[in-house]
Amino acid sequence: MPYAPILTTLAYVVRDGQVLMCHRIARDSDEQYGKWNGLGGKLEQGEDAAAGIVRELQEEAGIVPTEITLRGTLNWPGFSGPDGHVFGLVFLVTAFEGEPPGRNVEGDLAWVPVGRLMDLDMWEGDRHFLPLVFDDDPRPFHAVIPYADGRPTGATVTRL
Repeated sequence: MPYAPILTTLAYVVRDGQVLMCHRIARDSDEQYGKWNGLGGKLEQGEDAAAGIVRELQEEAGIVPTEITLRGTLNWPGFSGPDGHVFGLVFLVTAFEGEPPGRNVEGDLAWVPVGRLMDLDMWEGDRHFLPLVFDDDPRPFHAVIPYADGRPTGATVTRL
């Protein structure tokens, strides 16, 4: 069977040394319930990645990015079960218009200091790539973080 992951976007919005994070606590049925995450979501049919992340940031935080960089790609085979594969494009937003609310349909939005991100309850696999989003290496990263039974089984990262 051909590999056909769900295509997603993920953005980390930075202002004054802090990152806008979402604490996913709005719905008990949320696969990511209780986790902290950046903003983003699934691409719609016919939508490019840039249009998708702009749409998601408007929907989830009421902001429009004015400075955005593609920091890398993530391949999560098995993230949503043995056949639930996800491929994501990770962006860093360093300027935007608008002011995020304190809450959205997914949960609470909060500004977290970059240095405290690893203290949050997040997906275990996020710890493998999150430092790469904020490092000084200008090269995009490309990571594969396979999952089994809701946990990562390893991680590989390439930079070109």
